Amino acid sequence: MAPAAAGKKQKKKWSKGKVKDKANHAVILDKATGEKLAKDVQSYRLITVAVLVDRLKINGSLARTALADLEEKGTIKKVVAHSSGNIYTRAVGGGD
Repeated sequence: MAPAAAGKKQKKKWSKGKVKDKANHAVILDKATGEKLAKDVQSYRLITVAVLVDRLKINGSLARTALADLEEKGTIKKVVAHSSGNIYTRAVGGGD
């Protein structure tokens, strides 16, 4: 005997909205990605973590490590150092 339960309305179902697919980026540098990183990145004018994540399909921590390694080798140079992210550009001999 549940007269209160019988009189309840059906709960409104709200739209869940659009769900973005989870990106499946690499967490380890394989040989092909490593070669692409070494060859292509030095031709980019603007190099950030987001650029590497987008173009090479690697995750952010791997991109940060790769950028630090490339800077150490002298392939790229740091333009802006900030706590939220660094901005790099290609290393050129003369002034650009």
